[in-house]
Amino acid sequence: MRTLAADHAACADLLARSGSSFGLPIRMLPAEKRRGTTALYAFCRRADDIVDDATDVPAARAALDAFEVSLESAVAGAATDDPVIRALVDTVRRFAVPVVHLRDILDGVRMDLDRRTYETFADVEQYCRRVAGAVGLAAIHIWGFRTADAIPASHACGLAFQLTNILRDIPEDLARGRIYVPLEDFAACGCGIDDLRAGRIGREFDRLAALNLARAERAYDEARPLDRMLSTDGRVVFRAMFGVYRAMLGAVARAGSGMFTSRVRPSRPLLLGSAVATMLTGTRRHRLFG
Repeated sequence: MRTLAADHAACADLLARSGSSFGLPIRMLPAEKRRGTTALYAFCRRADDIVDDATDVPAARAALDAFEVSLESAVAGAATDDPVIRALVDTVRRFAVPVVHLRDILDGVRMDLDRRTYETFADVEQYCRRVAGAVGLAAIHIWGFRTADAIPASHACGLAFQLTNILRDIPEDLARGRIYVPLEDFAACGCGIDDLRAGRIGREFDRLAALNLARAERAYDEARPLDRMLSTDGRVVFRAMFGVYRAMLGAVARAGSGMFTSRVRPSRPLLLGSAVATMLTGTRRHRLFG
């Protein structure tokens, strides 16, 4: 027998099996908000997996389209066999999450089927706004926020987190044929994607790393004010996530141009320690290499 409890349990199981760094911060929310945030995570994970696991682009596009149709139909009141969609629709109704943010997430994931490289940072930023900024906007509706200024701050937070992911995952993305570092940045630093693909990582890549680290750091600075705009529940989970991702960026910074040849893997104690410290002290700025 279908029950909402079973649907939300299926989402919690997906989160647990993923090993995501979001797992611990999400557990700090009260039960209802925890279920809603977990359903949002499960939705994003399912969409990502459709694309990341794809061996046939047309088939992946059809699967993603079907996933979106299932979402739209369920939002309109139709029945669906998908427990993740059912749990998400329950969350949308319970917390008045604008469905446009969910559509933006799917549009962002779909970009991974259509694009392999990005010419400008503006192009990358649009991608980040969809796959991460839209997630943040959906999440703050679940957590609760006090002012409309939380909207641009949430966009900045999504950008900061996604840029961190991009810099951490360069070799893995390259193996999938994707390069998210803008082509204009390669040109500005005197290197090219052919150098990256061939493993010719010279001093030019030190400049490329520094350019992109500075850009991510600015996004964190713009995201910090979100801390005081959220409900108490939301502030706790935001601080934990901010601490985790800020520690990841610090590990990437310490790797320098090594980020282009090996995926950066910060230790769980480091991430946990940063999460706890940020929860206690807030999102004040610390040195990137500190």
